[in-house]
Amino acid sequence: MGIKVIDTHCDVLLKLAEDPTKRFEHDQHIQANLQNLQAGHVRVQFFAIFIDPDIKQESKFQQALVQVQAFYEKVIKPHPQMKHIKKWEDIQTLQDGEIGAILALEGLDAIGNDETKLSILYQLGVLSVGVTWNDANLCADGVGEERGAGLTRLGKRMIVKNDQENIITDVSHLSEKGFWDVLELTDKVIASHSNAKKICPHPRNLSDEQIKAIVQKGGFIGIVLYPIFITGTNHATVHDLVRHLEHFCKLGASKHIGIGSDFDGIFTFIDGIDSSSKFLDLFDQLEAYFSEDFIKGLTEENFLSYLKRHHLS
Repeated sequence: MGIKVIDTHCDVLLKLAEDPTKRFEHDQHIQANLQNLQAGHVRVQFFAIFIDPDIKQESKFQQALVQVQAFYEKVIKPHPQMKHIKKWEDIQTLQDGEIGAILALEGLDAIGNDETKLSILYQLGVLSVGVTWNDANLCADGVGEERGAGLTRLGKRMIVKNDQENIITDVSHLSEKGFWDVLELTDKVIASHSNAKKICPHPRNLSDEQIKAIVQKGGFIGIVLYPIFITGTNHATVHDLVRHLEHFCKLGASKHIGIGSDFDGIFTFIDGIDSSSKFLDLFDQLEAYFSEDFIKGLTEENFLSYLKRHHLS
């Protein structure tokens, strides 16, 4: 099977920004480094801009820019095979051996209440915007905020702004009330790295009602490979992941799911799947459970179909 993978979440930029000695090409401490992406037949990789919640608010946007700089200077510039996807249509122009790189913002706390900062990030190439990380910000509450509030007025303006600019809104990490608020405002929705709460009752996972709503909106869900979100423990097997995949299929989501690995943001792994280089091993094992058409959808076709449904490519 000629597999090509679209992965909707990794945290490589945080590692590159925090440690100037790390090299994207082959650093063994980077799970989604260039060599691993190539070995895993990755066609498109989303690179998240993640800001530590402990950083003071007045410094957060600067930290976002530091990660954007790492993206340009360490991922794109030295590696001609890495192609910055600046608009969704660029995915269709990728040649054999090229890997598309997409900037994604993980949490609007980086902009505070300054809409101009979001516009700047658009101009720098951000194509996907997560509303929150686990904590609250000025736009909404995350899943870790006990209050559980939805979108603020500012948050609603940001979702509308995303929609107008053909920017995807990412609901992973968002409170459940915030999730429903987003779905009232836009159809351009993904959950970049979330699993099924029915199988693993972690707050970061999606309820059956949320999954069905994403399907109804024609949305997309990236299945995360972190054992904590698969079994609720530090150990998981491919069979444990299969339980999530089967549950998504049961809810009618078989054409709406893909991979959102969370590599470089995770510290334990599915047995034998500890970097992007192991994607082919993962899909080889999934062939024992699912059809070739299902696996092609999971690897890239479902995400490409999502873009077409929403006239993004």
